[in-house]
Amino acid sequence: MEVKWRGWWTAADSLSMLQERDIELGEATVFYSKSGLIGRSWAMLFASGGFRVKLFDIEQQQITNALENIRKDMKLLEQSSSLKGSLSAEQQLFLITGCSNIQEAVEGAIHIQVNPPYYVPLVELVPHPETAPVTVDRTHALMQKIGQSPVRVLREVDGFVLNRLQYAVISEAWRLVQEGIVSPSDLDLVMSHGLGLRYAFIGPLETMHLNAEGMLSYCDRYGESMKHVLKTFGPIPEFSGATVEKVHQAMCVKVPDDPEHLAARRQWRDQCLMRLAKLKSQMPSQ
Repeated sequence: MEVKWRGWWTAADSLSMLQERDIELGEATVFYSKSGLIGRSWAMLFASGGFRVKLFDIEQQQITNALENIRKDMKLLEQSSSLKGSLSAEQQLFLITGCSNIQEAVEGAIHIQVNPPYYVPLVELVPHPETAPVTVDRTHALMQKIGQSPVRVLREVDGFVLNRLQYAVISEAWRLVQEGIVSPSDLDLVMSHGLGLRYAFIGPLETMHLNAEGMLSYCDRYGESMKHVLKTFGPIPEFSGATVEKVHQAMCVKVPDDPEHLAARRQWRDQCLMRLAKLKSQMPSQ
């Protein structure tokens, strides 16, 4: 059996066509309608799980470029022992092809839209209220099959889960800079050399649990002080005016905003994420 996807949210029940046997054997064909960074990342992930992948683009040159970039990325990952899956780079590359015929490609397909996932494996599964539970279960199994970390969002909420957490941090970070409490560069250090180190391995709730004699102890000990600090938080920032200029200037001192410097910094970031992902994969499971 061959099933083609673009993903799951807009017509998730179509995924029920996929049998558990296909997940186990990697016999489905995955279709992705973007040949850019997001599409390439998903193509690499599904190929690492043994699935055949078709990348679509209306421009053949874009497909050619995408396949060449995938080849380069996979070879570098293999050389650094960071390639996902049990197949070699050549075996995975053999599974990825291009497609410029949209009608042929999307027959029976549904839609995926997720951020670049190769080094950040989180996937939020947000089913429609009418989505069959078996569809969510099979999607969850598929994501695990290709090495992702799926979480079930029990009901839809603006921003989903990751962005809501991220926006909460950004909002208070902005207020602290705006009110002159800390400089932009030192604010980033608080995360990259403080909270971020811990949160790369355990989340905020487990951190609370471990920082006392369990969650009940933590809330009893620190609950009132947390509420006192939370009451001092200000309104939602405007993200404009003098503060955005101040933050922009500070960021440009570290990373000038021209394409060359930004690309170099992104490459450094991705290399760091690759090493962190490799370290996490070597940690004993708990």
